[in-house]
Amino acid sequence: MKLTSSIVIGVALIIAAAIGADGLREMHTGDRFVTVKGVAEKEVEADLALWPIRFIATGDTLADAQQQARQSRETIVAFLKLQAIDAEAVELQRLDVTDTQANPYQNNSSGKRFIINQTLMVRTTDIDKVRQAGQAVSDLVDSGVVLSSDYGPAGPTYLFNDLNTIKPAMIAEATASAREAAQQFARDAGTELGDLRRANQGVFQILPRDQAPGITEEQQPAKVVRVVSTVEYYLD
Repeated sequence: MKLTSSIVIGVALIIAAAIGADGLREMHTGDRFVTVKGVAEKEVEADLALWPIRFIATGDTLADAQQQARQSRETIVAFLKLQAIDAEAVELQRLDVTDTQANPYQNNSSGKRFIINQTLMVRTTDIDKVRQAGQAVSDLVDSGVVLSSDYGPAGPTYLFNDLNTIKPAMIAEATASAREAAQQFARDAGTELGDLRRANQGVFQILPRDQAPGITEEQQPAKVVRVVSTVEYYLD
């Protein structure tokens, strides 16, 4: 009876040891993986231009300031028409009138009582025309228009809104790049690449094509879309 019990216990210990060894091997294999990154980049052109043209008019009387503002506005509209920008792409937006005598703390460097700040917004998909007009903006200054940049950027802003169209192809490219890097790592390590363990698509970035100090992405019509995917593969 004692011999039989000993045999049963011995067999049970052998089975338990075998199961434990298999489990340890599986755990060890599960720890064998490689993390790689895949990069995809694509050069794109902006598909929308926003150009807030801000100007200032002053006068000793409100009528004088309004007259100057009217002249500046007409000059800007004529300038845009000369640049072949459709009138429907231009709209009047912000309008601020300040009476400097109403606020004793108002900084009135112009010496005029009334100050009118006004904005004409150009919104168009014709990027080339806006870019050309932006390069000739000094003509407005020569015509007596006092431009202002107190409320934002002085020049046009170029946007790219078609990101969803190029996303699938770029994700596929980044994933393929990551897998190629993982396969190269596996070959160098003398092992085989296994199944996918985990994947992170990454964040899409829109960057300026020409990266230089002081130049932002919004200022450039030409841009680069970039995504970096992080992928983990098991190693067999």
